[in-house]
Amino acid sequence: MVIGLKDGFKLFGIFIMCCCAVTVCALFLNYNKDLAGLNQETMDGMALAMYNAQVMTGKVVCAVSGGCLLATTVVLLFFYIRNYIHTHKKELGILKALGYSNFKIAGGFWVFGLSVFAGTAAGYGIALILMPDFYRIQNQEKILPDFSAQFHPLLALSLVVLPAMFFALLSVLYSLKKLKMPVLDLLKEKTTWKVRGRKERGEKGRKEGREKEQPFLKELQKSTLGASPVLVFFIGFAAFCYSAMMQMSASMEELASAFMGAMMMIIGVILACVSLFLAITAVINGNTKTIAMLRVFGYPAKACSSSILGGYRPAAYIGFAVGTVYQYMLLKIMVTAVFADVDIVPEYHFDFKALGIAFVSFVLLYELVMWRYAEKLKKVSLKEVMLES
Repeated sequence: MVIGLKDGFKLFGIFIMCCCAVTVCALFLNYNKDLAGLNQETMDGMALAMYNAQVMTGKVVCAVSGGCLLATTVVLLFFYIRNYIHTHKKELGILKALGYSNFKIAGGFWVFGLSVFAGTAAGYGIALILMPDFYRIQNQEKILPDFSAQFHPLLALSLVVLPAMFFALLSVLYSLKKLKMPVLDLLKEKTTWKVRGRKERGEKGRKEGREKEQPFLKELQKSTLGASPVLVFFIGFAAFCYSAMMQMSASMEELASAFMGAMMMIIGVILACVSLFLAITAVINGNTKTIAMLRVFGYPAKACSSSILGGYRPAAYIGFAVGTVYQYMLLKIMVTAVFADVDIVPEYHFDFKALGIAFVSFVLLYELVMWRYAEKLKKVSLKEVMLES
């Protein structure tokens, strides 16, 4: 088969997404299950209010963070499968020409679920390590009776094994759908999409100078964005994660604990960096021929970088703005609705200082990454690209 076990473990982005999602969900769900074992009849009014608030917090955090990361992982998985089929069309076409059915070939895509299993297992393991400190911090005010973390086999099965099985099945079904194309199209490596509005520039157009150069580069920028909207989504998602998690972490020391703030900051930075790295790498790899041809026709490196990478900047800043609104609304709801009856929780106000620090650090991170990849564009060799073709 074309698909090997190593291919399943190359999906580093899915591993990170699943690891972060399961770490958060395992902590709160395990805490809620142990919390449910307490006798509510012996609690006073304050303890009962804290009990209900903690239960609701666990549900909200798991639904919001787990649901968001689940949807993102599905999109990322589809992107990986589509990209894999696109880059292995000839090998897949040969298999179909030899008599392999679509279903038999698609069956090999179950290995993509290995990255999910590795991520969920790692996330659950991290959660087990963090549980003692997490439990202690959750009840640091000593309002609820003390209790220790218990192992719940059904929860472990639900968070580790079942997601891996689900994504393995999803990989097979989605690849089965994408493999439904003629054998000759696979062997000839025909693409199934066309960029609209692309016009050839003749010798006369190239000699007209800078006035004609700008519209062409703008058109190229638009076609690059339109060729893969998924990459636009992931760059926006990277900014969203960074913005939301960084600003939420700044408020956690007052609302919850420094431990929660540090955990959110680490998860946000990891998700942002991984998503940004995957998206920009895919953009560069998918446009190497275009970049090489632009350099042959005399376009400067700055123009090449702007036409290929510049169009993603608005998506990044929009994602940052959405993340800012999201974290404010989520924390406001948690404080005013979930913890409304708990007197020890302070009132929450928008933190403009955290916004400023998060925005400046994000701009520096994003522009540094873009500069680094712009430097990488200068090293694209037309000779190497032609030899690979």
